[in-house]
Amino acid sequence: MTSHLKNCSFVLLALAIASPVRADQSKTPGASNDLKPNILIITADNLGYGDLRSYNRNSTIKTPNLDRFARQGARLTSFYTASPTCTVSRACLLTGRIAQRHGLTKQLPGLKGNYGVGLSQKEILIPQILKTASTPYATGCFGKWNIGFAKGSRPTERGFDEFIGHASGNLDYYHHNYREKHDLYDGTRELHREGKYSTDIFADAAIDFIQRKTKARQPWFCYLPFNAPHFPTAGNKKPGQPNIWQAPDWAFKIYQLSPDETDPKKRYAAVVTALDRAIGRVLKVLDTSGAADNTFVFFMSDNGAFRLGRKGLDVGSNEPLRHGGVTCWEGGLRVAAIARWPGNIKPGTVIAKPFWSPDLLVACAKLAGAKLPAGVILDGKNPLPVLTKGAPSPHKSFFFTYGLHSALRMGNRKIVREKPEQAWRLYDLAWGEAESKNLAAERPTDVARLNAAYQAWLAAVKRKAKKTGFNSQ
Repeated sequence: MTSHLKNCSFVLLALAIASPVRADQSKTPGASNDLKPNILIITADNLGYGDLRSYNRNSTIKTPNLDRFARQGARLTSFYTASPTCTVSRACLLTGRIAQRHGLTKQLPGLKGNYGVGLSQKEILIPQILKTASTPYATGCFGKWNIGFAKGSRPTERGFDEFIGHASGNLDYYHHNYREKHDLYDGTRELHREGKYSTDIFADAAIDFIQRKTKARQPWFCYLPFNAPHFPTAGNKKPGQPNIWQAPDWAFKIYQLSPDETDPKKRYAAVVTALDRAIGRVLKVLDTSGAADNTFVFFMSDNGAFRLGRKGLDVGSNEPLRHGGVTCWEGGLRVAAIARWPGNIKPGTVIAKPFWSPDLLVACAKLAGAKLPAGVILDGKNPLPVLTKGAPSPHKSFFFTYGLHSALRMGNRKIVREKPEQAWRLYDLAWGEAESKNLAAERPTDVARLNAAYQAWLAAVKRKAKKTGFNSQ
């Protein structure tokens, strides 16, 4: 990692994918017809579908930058993460493959898991694909990695030129430790920024990267997986340190609150607002550097807010969706997502056609003019026609399984169950997103049809696994 990034901070969750520049974009400083589009992917950590006002008018959380971003691009109302938990979601995004193909099916546990191999080193990630484009991309990752940090598994060993971030699934926002281990890195070396808010560390790093690469007129891919607003973890706290949501003093003042506020929900709002400001700073540098018109930005949460009944921790909202993270209900899988691509995605639009996170790998390859890896079964398909032309979803169905939970969506119908021995529940999502009326008894034909599709997915995955192993190409 170069020394340029030492005073940088991490940025908001989002994806930026840029398209070939149109003739009228060549007038923008930093943009040119001979430049490949830049790609910015921003992800938030456990942000609820109903936390943003653009998705839930009842939300009281202040997110002016994300609200503005949604007006500038398209708000996606049926976008799915391929898994309802942090580790697996990130692996699916970066590989374009569901967990049952790449083999990382569970959250990495403890220091041993987070600092182990994690995702198979045979898997091909987005930055590696972009390096094969006719004009290779500069690549940077700033934030939460969480898919393995053993030698050979770290970001700068898997296609990223630069990395500032943490190995684990969560860390203390100010002390930057995961359990007893310091967990902030510049490349593979420990980085010490004691007392600096992690959200700002990652945003600053992304800003520095974008400015340098835009000035050098080099196409770039920036992956910004924020750790915010992940809930506080008692195991990360120093002796005597309270296990509370952490945000800068200014974020509390916006709500006319003291930094000593004790209400967890109010503290959570400050964390999300701090994340919003960091994202706004990153988006602003796209404008000031002249890169905005040639950058496609995609923002998403890695999974839904957790709704497990833990006092003081499960305060995010997935309204109007049912349940939350680590489940296959809509609240775990359907996430807030926004895409902006000036001149290609119509501002202020709402796209309700379903697609999912593995599609982003294919979009990145298409935008860069890079070839998809040969011999690899991808679960992603090209989403750009959906975003730019209103085309139908490229998917007939979506297959989900995590732990004992399973689900499949086909059209507006969805089957879901919490244990394999349970009967399928059936919901018509066109009637509402809350999954409140089980239609299985009334529509047995629909249940049979979706179950057949689920079994076909499962059989195909198992056949491939039997032949080559989950992690094989």
